Amino acid sequence: MAEAAVRQATYADLEAVPDHLVAEIIDGVLETHRPLPPLQGAAAFSLAATLGSRTPRRRDDPDAWIYMSKPELHFGPQMVVPDLAGWRRRRMPTEPTAAFIKTPPDWVCEILSPSTIRLDRGRKRRIYGEAGVDFLWLLDSAVGELEGFALTDGRWLLLDTVQRGETVALPPFDAVPFPLDDLFSFDDPAAPALPET
Repeated sequence: MAEAAVRQATYADLEAVPDHLVAEIIDGVLETHRPLPPLQGAAAFSLAATLGSRTPRRRDDPDAWIYMSKPELHFGPQMVVPDLAGWRRRRMPTEPTAAFIKTPPDWVCEILSPSTIRLDRGRKRRIYGEAGVDFLWLLDSAVGELEGFALTDGRWLLLDTVQRGETVALPPFDAVPFPLDDLFSFDDPAAPALPET
């Protein structure tokens, strides 16, 4: 007896997900999760603000960067929503007119959280590589660690792992180093408590 074919999720399925959830279609499966928890959300905002203040963003500069938070990216049947993404202006000279973007970013950062870590480290990382994203950062704000990867011959190469107390100088932003601790709005839970005055 033949097995029933597994139904592939559609864009209509994605659109039907309530607005308070993040929805993606990964390998034909509808994946939903909550927005980032406070610790991870604060780190994402701090990273976007740090890069936005240190990299060129002028409209007339082809090497300037365009950053987006939670853009909906369509790579063929894959529909993913990274926490942060950046494009060189020369690759996105005009504003996208659709609700989603088909041009792969030059850089993606996923902020690891308990509800997304399996996707971010697994299938989404594979999808970004297949789409030709050049650089991938994985930020674990709970641990205080940032991993930087570069796509090399179709595979992700780990460039470096930066930990609390260290300086981030990872491509494609190695020309604008910054302390990793600047991304964390809350104290390191492993650090000794400061004495009260």
